[in-house]
Amino acid sequence: MNDWIAADWPAPENIVAGTTLRNHDLSSLPLSGEHCRLSQVHGTNVISAGHYDTPPEADGSTGSSADHVCVVRTADCLPVLMCSTDGSVFAAAHAGWRGLAAGVIENTLAKLEVDPADLLVWLGPAISQPSFEVGDEVREAFLLVDQGASDCFEANSRQRWQADLYGLARRRLNAAGVRNIFGGGFCTYLDDERFFSYRRDPECGRLVSFVGLNTP
Repeated sequence: MNDWIAADWPAPENIVAGTTLRNHDLSSLPLSGEHCRLSQVHGTNVISAGHYDTPPEADGSTGSSADHVCVVRTADCLPVLMCSTDGSVFAAAHAGWRGLAAGVIENTLAKLEVDPADLLVWLGPAISQPSFEVGDEVREAFLLVDQGASDCFEANSRQRWQADLYGLARRRLNAAGVRNIFGGGFCTYLDDERFFSYRRDPECGRLVSFVGLNTP
């Protein structure tokens, strides 16, 4: 079994992106830059990728150089990878429901400073709607901004909701003008052979989703 999934999107040849699996070895990835590790807090702060002695508190980063790779770590939350159609800039965002509702995708787009029509987005492995049960507070957080987000929640027999993270992310991206969206269709909770899942095992490791420039 390979130790990472390549992003399935029509990115330029200079872009490398994907998500590691349970058996990953970061040294095997075709990337020469330094991984810009973040102290993720389910927030909306987005930084420029660079060298930091201590991982900065942020849930997204943007880059434009082969010196640095944008990475996020997840185990059910949604990794959102982005690049421009010309391969000049790229980004990675950690979109759990809290960060997604609060605007981490919008902040990442703003930090990139690229016309949304000139962006490609890949949605990496996350928990699927049938496995993601949430309470009223989660649904209400999204409906406060977008009443149409109700389409991404299905009531279950326990008077709670099954939430579609992929659908919610697509709505946010579409509203911001992004149309070239790929990926989705994974389930970290159900696919225990390939993916870590916090809901399945709170003591699990983390998948690493990355985007950067090819090794020269």
